[in-house]
Amino acid sequence: MHITGTFIDEISHDIPHQNWGAAEWEKDFQHMKTAGIDTVILIRCGYRRFLTYPSAYLVGHQGCFTPPDDLPERFLNLAGKYGMQLYFGLYDSGVYWDTGNMQHEMDTNRYIIDEAWQRYGHHPAFGGWYLSMEISRKTMGAITAFQTLGTQCKQVSDGLPVLISPWIDGKKAVLAAGNRTKNDDAISLAQHEKEWTEIFAGIKGAVDCVAFQDGHVDIEELGDFLQVNKQLADRYGLRSWTNTESFDRDMPIRFLPIKFEKMKLKLEAAAKAGVEKAITFEFPHFMSPQSMYPSAHHLYNRYLHYKNDRV
Repeated sequence: MHITGTFIDEISHDIPHQNWGAAEWEKDFQHMKTAGIDTVILIRCGYRRFLTYPSAYLVGHQGCFTPPDDLPERFLNLAGKYGMQLYFGLYDSGVYWDTGNMQHEMDTNRYIIDEAWQRYGHHPAFGGWYLSMEISRKTMGAITAFQTLGTQCKQVSDGLPVLISPWIDGKKAVLAAGNRTKNDDAISLAQHEKEWTEIFAGIKGAVDCVAFQDGHVDIEELGDFLQVNKQLADRYGLRSWTNTESFDRDMPIRFLPIKFEKMKLKLEAAAKAGVEKAITFEFPHFMSPQSMYPSAHHLYNRYLHYKNDRV
């Protein structure tokens, strides 16, 4: 199984910013193309006060900073140039993370969806939408939020696909900013299946693709969760992807590029489960030859050998 999609986390709120400009971004799209990437996902168009584009609504109504560049425009042009599709990620106000309430995300993003489509919908590379609210459990209001926003995305764009990337509430599901290294209340496989059966039933028709993050459980139990995720997706008519994380959750420093052997094992588990597509979080920081992390340069080389059957 090969990685054919990547998130782009340009806001970089919990990983360092790389301060790339036009030349660096074009070079990275070239590297992505070489690696076989055909899908790029803007993980969020803004986070709290920082934005990727000068949104009239967010600057005027949410007090956000006006950014120095229009990155979705740049990324869409590069995606078109290099034969890729871009999924546009919605705005993350941070309110949900602070309160657990998704109402503000719905209230804000109903304006952002319309604004984004008016600004960027003419691009042939605009291939879909990403709902940036990440959940792992049957979070209060999540089904309504996904159903409401996903439906609006599809309505304004004549049915373009909608993607979500939840996380599994496993042993490694701990806050990046906290001191805990292990989740003592890790979800069981049976409870995960029960809760996501209800969620999938509620979002059917509004969400098209689901790519569970694969780094929150141990590798030896990942295959079982991937199998359940695939079976549920098939039952409710969703496309089953996997988010093969290219950073390592096992290290005390958060976050560094992953050991290639771990990535290979995760991809093999996804292939065995019959997953349709592998995307990653995320190529520019953790797999790029021009990443700020030298080990990412080597991960790129190891991955290309794997991709070309030279391992």
